[in-house]
Amino acid sequence: MPSRLSPEDQQKVEQYLSSPVHQVERAPFKPWLMMAGLTLVVIVLGLLSRLLAYLAH
Repeated sequence: MPSRLSPEDQQKVEQYLSSPVHQVERAPFKPWLMMAGLTLVVIVLGLLSRLLAYLAH
């Protein structure tokens, strides 16, 4: 899809995005860590809901 920007504006956008502020090093994505965190959150929320049900009964 061709850009709808003028060539001058497109150049400004490319210059802005290539500035050092936007070149942040990221840590590699770790899906197992995300799954462990998600599992932990589900367990904690499940235990919390059981506690609230016990207290409300």
